[in-house]
Amino acid sequence: MSIQGIVVQPGQGLVANYTPGRSIVLKLLCGATDDSIMLFEETIPAGTKSTLHLHHDSDEVAYILSGEITFKMGDEVTVGGPGACAFMPRGVPHAWKNTGAQAARALFL
Repeated sequence: MSIQGIVVQPGQGLVANYTPGRSIVLKLLCGATDDSIMLFEETIPAGTKSTLHLHHDSDEVAYILSGEITFKMGDEVTVGGPGACAFMPRGVPHAWKNTGAQAARALFL
């Protein structure tokens, strides 16, 4: 497959709503990028957390747009605010939690 490029405008993307206040907007899907990447923007209510998990076949990156997210990668725990970027390599157990008082927004790649 030859990809010429993709532009996803604000307000575009496939929306998935989970619990109240938590939503994911899928901006780039693997199928559209020849299985190269997937990108989504998530709105994360205060106190929301992921489970401790790992990826076998891909790395993960999170970029914080607003709010405060605490990341656990292996034994390391780090708090990140707007502009923070977290790299979670494949095979490393990781989790995150919105430890701020307000909803956070993050891009996950």
